[in-house]
Amino acid sequence: MRRMLLIVSLLLLFPMAMSPAWADPRSATTPVQVSDDSPFDPGCGLATVGGTVFLDSEVEPYVDVNPTDLENMIAIWQQDRWSDGGARGNVAGVTFDGGETWEKVTFPNVTTCTGGEFDRASDPWISFGPDGTAYAMHLVFDAAPPPNRPGGFGENGMMAQVSHDGGTTWEDPVLLVFEPGGSNLHDKNTLTADPTRPGFAYAVWDLLDLPEGAAINPQRGTFGGGLGFKGQSLFTRTTDGGETWSEPTRLYNPGGVNQTIGNQIVVQPSGRLVNVFNEILNFRNDDQDSQFDFNLALKFSPDAGETWLPRGRPIRFGDMLPRTLFTPFPFVGVYQPDADGAETLAGENAVRTADVIPEVATDPNNGNLYVVWQDARFSAAEAAGGFGDPTQIIDEVAFTMSSDGGFTWSAPVKINQTPTNIRLANRQAFIPMVRVSDDGTVAVSHYDFRNNVDDDGVGSTDLFVVHCHPATEDCASAASWDEETRVTEAPFDITLAPVANGFFPGDYVGFGTDGEDFLPLFTQTGGDGPSDEWFSRVSP
Repeated sequence: MRRMLLIVSLLLLFPMAMSPAWADPRSATTPVQVSDDSPFDPGCGLATVGGTVFLDSEVEPYVDVNPTDLENMIAIWQQDRWSDGGARGNVAGVTFDGGETWEKVTFPNVTTCTGGEFDRASDPWISFGPDGTAYAMHLVFDAAPPPNRPGGFGENGMMAQVSHDGGTTWEDPVLLVFEPGGSNLHDKNTLTADPTRPGFAYAVWDLLDLPEGAAINPQRGTFGGGLGFKGQSLFTRTTDGGETWSEPTRLYNPGGVNQTIGNQIVVQPSGRLVNVFNEILNFRNDDQDSQFDFNLALKFSPDAGETWLPRGRPIRFGDMLPRTLFTPFPFVGVYQPDADGAETLAGENAVRTADVIPEVATDPNNGNLYVVWQDARFSAAEAAGGFGDPTQIIDEVAFTMSSDGGFTWSAPVKINQTPTNIRLANRQAFIPMVRVSDDGTVAVSHYDFRNNVDDDGVGSTDLFVVHCHPATEDCASAASWDEETRVTEAPFDITLAPVANGFFPGDYVGFGTDGEDFLPLFTQTGGDGPSDEWFSRVSP
């Protein structure tokens, strides 16, 4: 939940689909519907204040594969999204046959719909450890602030829970951190099980601290209320398979009026931890000509999270490259392509996407790091007015890589293969996700509007996967990203999606790998409700 800026489980078996017709290995398999109707009681969680709930909607999925049983995967998503933040709960889908059929599982004692005390949940995350332990993480919160703290946030916190049977049942959640409500909001969490250390897992998120009277939209990096605003990164870990977690500690504090978002940890084969994030600098002491910067940045830990380096400011990717008129992380946002351009980005035709969140992956053999994000620099370079004319620029997919542990990075290149001879609005590409297979192949999934029919009022949307082979290609070169797979069988209408400050498929979607194939888990409309989750398999 960025916009609010948010033992046995109930197991429901349902036939999601017949076995899929596996396609040619160079293309995507026929997508299988993973989610369907909401498992929650019709009236639960509906008495909270504000907003509109989109019943039977599923958004913001994530997926991971059990390394001890590659046929076992867990998908996780927000169930019944609210327009003003979060959902009635997070729900899982579990498969033991490689994704052909799925079982639906609810997480016990998280929200009121599953026996818990919080109104809503958001930011679902899933990760398998090397011993087959599955770790889930949830942002939980109440919709209304307490009576004595008007204008702030409701009670909120982070939860984690584990499963030892592939996701069929879940232990009671552990409350990692709790805020009684008011000026602080714990937000935008990720969780990573350590593939090199059984029993170790790491959780990281940002803590937003607003002064009284402040107004903030952290997705856009806007703030108000003076210099009291802060947005630091917090970190906790478990070393005993999720039974206990360390007291959350500060991983990085960017200083007053600044914040981090999109913190995500990957573990290199050496066991070294790397946390990549967007550092939003509304005020800088080190560069008076650069304000309101969005910076790709990282910190690393050589000792499983005991210490984080560098000890002061993080490594900023842009510091390795010549400064241009572009900030290191420029974006404009996404809009429904039949709308009237950039003026709709904050209006009823906006599409809420991952426009400030980077995604990171590491090669399981050599530790190379790969990062993707939404970036407008490529279209701005084509536009006569550069960034001066926002109607002539769009978000596309940028890629960079590091082969030295993140100390130096390649120049950003555009890697989506969206045709360039079509209308600019139809060229928008968004919500990129990145994964690396066992042989080092790098793949990136993303949505775009290339198949949109102009002026029909339907935001026709498809999911694609592009990939590169580092063993034989230079992935730092845009020319190496010339292989593409379409995942969706037909375009879907993004304007049917739940609305949460824009049509909302999720701030991220799922993209896993079993070491050989790539596994998109993505939000699509036109199913049983406003939106559903679908699974496919891509073999590049």
